[in-house]
Formats: sequence, C-alpha cells, structure tokens
Amino acid sequence: MTTPTLGTLTIGQAPRSDITPILDAHLPATLSRLHHGVLDGLSHTEIAARFTPQAGNATLVSRLLDGTSVILDKPAVRAVLQSKIDALEAAGCTVILILCTGEFEGLHTKRAWLVEPDRIVPPTASALAGERQAGIIVPIASQIESEFQKWAGLHHPPICEAASPYVDDEQGTQLIQAAQQLRERGAQLLILDCMGFVERHRQIAQRASGLPVILSNALIARLCAELF
Repeated sequence: MTTPTLGTLTIGQAPRSDITPILDAHLPATLSRLHHGVLDGLSHTEIAARFTPQAGNATLVSRLLDGTSVILDKPAVRAVLQSKIDALEAAGCTVILILCTGEFEGLHTKRAWLVEPDRIVPPTASALAGERQAGIIVPIASQIESEFQKWAGLHHPPICEAASPYVDDEQGTQLIQAAQQLRERGAQLLILDCMGFVERHRQIAQRASGLPVILSNALIARLCAELF
C-alpha cells in the first residue's frame, strides 16, 4: 500500500509559515508532507523579470520566505504550475494541495489526488450562504473583476472589497474597513478569498462586521483531512 504523503504547492515560496499551522491543526501529525512553491529559489530580481504582471492580465498575490508579498502575473504562474505538480507527484505525493484560491484551468495529475481550492471553496461557500448575500474579501482590488465569475453559483451576485492579508498591520485596519463596508452594503456572510488569510484575520473580520466569516484555508484543511 502506498504511504500517504501530502504535497502542498504555493504560488509564492515554500514553506508557508502562515498556512502550514492551519493545515497541521486538521491533518494527522504522522502524515508526511512536502512543500513546494512556484517561486522557490528565485530572487526578487528574478521574480520581477519572470512574473511582473503584464497589461490586461489577471493578477495574483503571494508571500515570499522573507515575509514580503509580491503581485504576480497569473498566466506566468499558470505556465509553471503543472511542472511543479509533476515534481511533487514524482516525489511520491499521493495528495497535492494547491495553496491558492485562484482559478487555474487544465491542471492534472497521473495518479495523485489533486485538490484545487477554486473548485471547492466557491460551491461549498455558496451552499452555506444559501439565499443570503455573500460579501467577498479579495487581497487586491484588481481581482474583484477577474475572479468574479467563479462566484456565479451564489444565489445573489457577490459584493466585493479588497484587503491584503500580507499588509503588516496588527490592528487589521484595511480588513476592518472592508468587513464594515460589506456589512453596510448588505452582506450577511463574509468569505476571505485568499489562502493567505489566517485565523487572526477571521477574528478581525468577525468583530468588525458581526457576521459569520468563512476562512478559505481552514475550510480546505478540514476537507483535505478527509482524504487521510
């Protein structure tokens, strides 16, 4: 029998010290893990040369090992993702988890179980929301339009605000404003649509809005644990 091994793939640099504790809280302690990143081993200069957003392209945001954040060209990231998945599978990973809620078409594995949050979070959150108005918080404003289609399954079109989980602000000023604005606009449920949001962000958004808050990476961690 094949030994279960989890491979995680971030669009930034691995390991993600912000996300791995959330995974660890739900996964078996004895589970083998292997962490890879699209930007592993690259300097800031190399990242800028290869992944600077191009005009008209969708963007993504992620975190580097030094704690800084970087905005990336989505098509450039997509061009690298499949080779990284192949490497994780070749290394023996039986489940491969993408640590990004962005949509990526055509990713695949040969045998490993591929877990893509963009295929799980929107329908699950939509089912939980039911007929209630959902408010979506994305990390950068440019994603509001480019990522809007993936929330088409909601009963009501989503209302969106932007607040980055990577801003060095312990008070969460940006997130507080986004959560309050969404509540004032009629949101009855908030969804933190980025794997970089952690439990601290959920608590800030809950206190600011008084609404239930879905944390994408915690939802994925709970569901991914079922595979082990």
